[in-house]
Amino acid sequence: MTQYHHPAEAPYGQPAAGQPAQLAGQFAQRFQLLAGNIERIIRGKREAVELALICLFTEGHLLVEDVPGTGKTTLARCLAASVDAEWRRVQFTPDLLPSDITGVSIFNQAHQKFEFHHGPVFANIVLADEINRASPKTQAALLEVMEERRVTVDAEPHPVPRPFLVVATQNPVDMDGTYPLPEAQLDRFLMKISVGYPHHAAEVEVLKGMPTGPQVERLPVVARASDVAGMIDFAARIHVADPVYDYIVALCGATRTSPHLRLGASPRASLALLRAARVKAAAAGRHFVVPEDVKALAVPVLAHRLILTPEAELREVTAAVVLGEILAGTPVPQAA
Repeated sequence: MTQYHHPAEAPYGQPAAGQPAQLAGQFAQRFQLLAGNIERIIRGKREAVELALICLFTEGHLLVEDVPGTGKTTLARCLAASVDAEWRRVQFTPDLLPSDITGVSIFNQAHQKFEFHHGPVFANIVLADEINRASPKTQAALLEVMEERRVTVDAEPHPVPRPFLVVATQNPVDMDGTYPLPEAQLDRFLMKISVGYPHHAAEVEVLKGMPTGPQVERLPVVARASDVAGMIDFAARIHVADPVYDYIVALCGATRTSPHLRLGASPRASLALLRAARVKAAAAGRHFVVPEDVKALAVPVLAHRLILTPEAELREVTAAVVLGEILAGTPVPQAA
């Protein structure tokens, strides 16, 4: 069985001041502070909150799919309210145009030239509410900015600010008037999660706290945009041992040969899993990734990228079940 060694000191060099273990501890404290702040509103959903924060610190994007009323939009609003950064909300509708998202060039008669007017996508956190209600043409307006963090209008690139996170929501039940997201769009989301119904005690707390309890507008800001950018840079330098790299590639490779899948995880998915595992390690106060970080994130990072075969769909096999079998059948590296 493959073995790996935990790094002793700073395998990637000193990121700023202090030792990597100390910096990882500071990262974990800030991460938990943000999670606790969001949980003042989103009760009893610690896992969903932490996954959303992992997306933020990997500069990834989050797709939240759930039934109405479970807090999808509220989760995104709480995340934006906890960070002193610019955020915009776009309500996706069938008549929404791509220029309503990216912006448009307007001719300025005084200066006799076209000037670009930025759309709502030029923000640190963008909430794409009910994204599957917009037409495929409008959905495609997000493809470039989600991958390259820039918008090209009239052959002129316009970069978006950093950090940049798209949080999209969609309702899986009401399919009337919706346009399913294509594979290329789904592959650009780092994770797809479900908030789910709160447990009994949490829902009682929500009822008792309304309308006098904590509201999104009253949430304190606990991090600046510059803090988030620094945490993103630190997480990108978390140490990963060679056997853990091999483990990630083995998991993604197994999806490409599974008889239950006609489309497996892409190399973009491997990179996404690596980035997310680094943030999870830092959130736990470690400056190195362990295989358990990878295993814990495999389903939310990979499941939405996989396409089942017709036979598997007929047997009601899900992508999560297939990933569970792959995780059980792939040897896990052991620490020496």
